[in-house]
Amino acid sequence: MTDESREARLQTYVTELQKSHMAPYWDFIQKVGPAKPPQKCAPVAWSFDRDIRPHLMEAGSLISAEQAERRVLMLNNPTLPVGSVTHTLCACFQLILPGEAARPHRHMQAAFRLIIDGDGAHTTVNGERVVMRFGDLVITPSWHWHEHANDTDHPIVWFDGLDQAMVGYFGANFHESGVGVQLPNARPVDDGLARYGSGLLPLSGIPQSLSSPVLSYPYERTRDALQKMRQSNVWDQLHGLKLKHSNPLNGDYVLPTIATFAQLLPKGFKSSMAWRATESSVSIILEGRGRTRIEDQTFEWGPRDIVVTPNWCWTEIEADDDAIIFNYSDRAALEKLGFWREERRPATP
Repeated sequence: MTDESREARLQTYVTELQKSHMAPYWDFIQKVGPAKPPQKCAPVAWSFDRDIRPHLMEAGSLISAEQAERRVLMLNNPTLPVGSVTHTLCACFQLILPGEAARPHRHMQAAFRLIIDGDGAHTTVNGERVVMRFGDLVITPSWHWHEHANDTDHPIVWFDGLDQAMVGYFGANFHESGVGVQLPNARPVDDGLARYGSGLLPLSGIPQSLSSPVLSYPYERTRDALQKMRQSNVWDQLHGLKLKHSNPLNGDYVLPTIATFAQLLPKGFKSSMAWRATESSVSIILEGRGRTRIEDQTFEWGPRDIVVTPNWCWTEIEADDDAIIFNYSDRAALEKLGFWREERRPATP
């Protein structure tokens, strides 16, 4: 058989495979085994004061909490389907006006709240009531009943992070309304924090769960820890001082699919190393101003702004003021699956 006839026969063979819903792996291998992982979304940023808050407040005048179920605006990465901020994560802002309450429901997606505007609203998760204040991280593990209410005289805004895109990929999205359902019995306010968040553990009755039994990680405690640790003057060349929120039962991340972090950068900090990893991450600025360079794009940021860093993109950061940044990513899932990798190199001069 000549080379020409072999090539013609091969093309016919591939066509026949396609008719039988098959394909040759040798044509596919370059796509599934490239030299580096493909970037799955675009870097993007939002200004809270300019881009988000005006639209959120207008939504408060146009649609009621009853009509909306949850009055939420989703952040959409321009390279992804609606509802995704990275290829695995969802990012939203929720507004709850004075006197409003959001009906109870539960869903397969794990979620967290980060309070960024206003104090004093509360959420109830599986019967435990948690008061929400600025900068607090409040988690809602998968399939936990939760409802929200604002008993104050001012609007409350919080950031919602979910693993919705990841759960959707596995085809495991479920949702259930709590209307007419017997909800879990009420527990004391901040019961999980009291039982498990002070370095002490009960001798029995410890929950068997992949998520942290602590529902609230108060910003006051987080900020105090960062400020005390800065006295050692030991800074990572890229991350400054970065701590993960942890499950007190095993030291793992607070949710099995979502890793959350608190990061402190001192005034004048500038990365001396660039960094990339297989995780995709979202940063919410709590204090300070600075900028993040992602590949060839630079994003200026200030309080309550949002920056999305895609997987496997060289990243550098610098701070004009003391800055405290909340980060979340899909690293928790990647580590469990053995997919997490990172690289460092000298930063851009």
